[in-house]
Amino acid sequence: MESSQSLALKYLLESQQVGSLATLHRGAPAVSMVPYVLLPQGRGFVLHVSRLAAHTADMLANPAVALLVVAPPDAAASPQELPRASVRGTVRQCASGSAEHSQARALYLARFPQSAEMFSFSDFSLFIVEPRSVRFVGGFGRASSILADEFVSIMSLPTGEGAS
Repeated sequence: MESSQSLALKYLLESQQVGSLATLHRGAPAVSMVPYVLLPQGRGFVLHVSRLAAHTADMLANPAVALLVVAPPDAAASPQELPRASVRGTVRQCASGSAEHSQARALYLARFPQSAEMFSFSDFSLFIVEPRSVRFVGGFGRASSILADEFVSIMSLPTGEGAS
């Protein structure tokens, strides 16, 4: 992926707060909106979801998911030019009491402090989407596909640097 595309992908994922989560629901595709936060160095996307939600049951039944993150509509002249990333990955529940859970919780609350009360609800859990591949469209006619290793490299870059 070109340096400018790498920076644009990193910026998109760091600047947006919600994505569209695709799961399999009783064998059919289903999509829902989820807030997310990134783990450092591209290790995954943290989701805080309720066991009462259909997408949580879907993830527990089949860990193959996709997460679509799109720039806001005012970021481009037309919808086809909107930067967007489609992340294909595997989701797993974050073990309560683990160091990873503590880090994920802290990162989530730093980004979404209004969610603090939900951490006291017994039906809410943290899940981690581990990227396997990413398709990034940086605008009309500018698309790249990368695998997990390259995604980790891009997300590990300090701000202001790019990868090629």
